[in-house]
Amino acid sequence: MADGSVTAGRPEVRIDRSDVGRRVSARRISELVDGRPVFRDVVGVLVSWDDAGLTVVPRSGGPVSFAEDLLVAGKPVPPFPARPAPVPSAGPVELQRIAARSWPAVEQEQLGGWVLRASAGFTRRANSVQALGDPGRPLPQALAEADAWYAARGLPAYVEVVTPGSPDDLAAELDRLGAGLAKTLFRTAPLAPLARLGGAHERVRLSRTAGPAWMSRYRRVGRDAALEQAAAAVLHGGPSVWFATVPGPSGAAPLAIGRLAVDGPWACFGAIEVDPAARRSGLATAVMAVLAARAAEEGATGAYLQVEEENTGAVALYDRLGFTTSHTYHYARLPQR
Repeated sequence: MADGSVTAGRPEVRIDRSDVGRRVSARRISELVDGRPVFRDVVGVLVSWDDAGLTVVPRSGGPVSFAEDLLVAGKPVPPFPARPAPVPSAGPVELQRIAARSWPAVEQEQLGGWVLRASAGFTRRANSVQALGDPGRPLPQALAEADAWYAARGLPAYVEVVTPGSPDDLAAELDRLGAGLAKTLFRTAPLAPLARLGGAHERVRLSRTAGPAWMSRYRRVGRDAALEQAAAAVLHGGPSVWFATVPGPSGAAPLAIGRLAVDGPWACFGAIEVDPAARRSGLATAVMAVLAARAAEEGATGAYLQVEEENTGAVALYDRLGFTTSHTYHYARLPQR
């Protein structure tokens, strides 16, 4: 047996529908040749198991789906054993562009080298000007055009100021206009140590979608239909997105959640939230470790996240997990019209 699940020499199925979201090893009958079954093994995340059958997402390649009656052996397996590797080399401009791909705005429009981004107000990252490079016109004109663009959508105008990366005189021009600044830290870490962290891995479930339970723990969405629609689009956008959940008691919101977007060698972490009553119990670390192991399984070697400097609790957690600050950037809000 390739997966080692044997009892008195016979295969054993040691997984069921409650294991959806876990990493498993499964053997199934893939075909019949001359009336004899041919077996195939797959190791990966069990993303679904219903009346239509099972689907497992392996380390590489597409999902593997098969009928339940074809399953002959299976068991849960530990997270992927990530191998040590250095953080990929990338400067602030490249990192900001990578981050934008992993949190893609619903609507985008070029303004010279800048990108105007709008998502019905869902997060500043998806509702701000990515002011990298030259806007192709004088700064006062560029900011006025950006302000009008956001006004047409009923949104405040935020500008993402990155140093180095944004025009040298942009900060001075924003200061002249009286724009308020909010400092954000861009933090990176090697992925393997994070993936190897101990903790309650068996409690964490992975999914390709943010279902109602996951969204019930996410604090950034209220009951506004347009905001919820934009949030769903942004959250599910990105190259390879995964959602982690630590289920709560039956009928209750999850105890913890998290989001991962894998883009080549980089893994973006976000939406790490824990029920206040369950904090300081290692759930945030467990969520990030399982997500990191999945990112390593897809070939990533570096982790990053973005956190507001004033969020001291989150900053302290990320310090303990090995994250250091690559660079800082600011969101500047243009004066209200």
